[in-house]
Amino acid sequence: MILCPNCQHHEISGALFCSECGAQLVFTERLSTQAIYRTQSDVLPPEQKSTSKSDFPDPPSSAIDAIISLHILENGQILPLAGRTEFTMGRVAEGQPILPDVDLSPYEAYSQGVSRLHAALKILVKGVVIMDLGSSNGTRVNGQKIMPNVEYPINHGDVFALGKLKIQMLIRRSA
Repeated sequence: MILCPNCQHHEISGALFCSECGAQLVFTERLSTQAIYRTQSDVLPPEQKSTSKSDFPDPPSSAIDAIISLHILENGQILPLAGRTEFTMGRVAEGQPILPDVDLSPYEAYSQGVSRLHAALKILVKGVVIMDLGSSNGTRVNGQKIMPNVEYPINHGDVFALGKLKIQMLIRRSA
């Protein structure tokens, strides 16, 4: 039997609240949390880069050397990316004010842990970079977790994961 601390009513063992006054009968101690620190091997180091003018792409109207596509590994679907130098990737949800450029909703993005605005791809003169946009389930490049809001180089054949959704980067250089 449990004795209610508020009205002294007797309750059966296991009761959470007093049936007489509604007072809480089971009190738990507050849990303390501990910080988990990342080690160097847990996170892919960002590329050391300068921000010189040559690092930034020409406007989309000019000829872009590379043709970029995304290969969804689970079903073999290929999504070509064209017409711009920056693409946001994520999933669309009802009432969402800002939509991603590449909607991954048809590829079970929600169940795979893809955020609404998960990551961004940038096509630069020197190559392609990916940046996690502070997603809930993170982004990995070739199995290594990347830090949010930091650009990482990505090459042809690299596999990146948005949550659990695995995508292969395909870059074809034009002649």
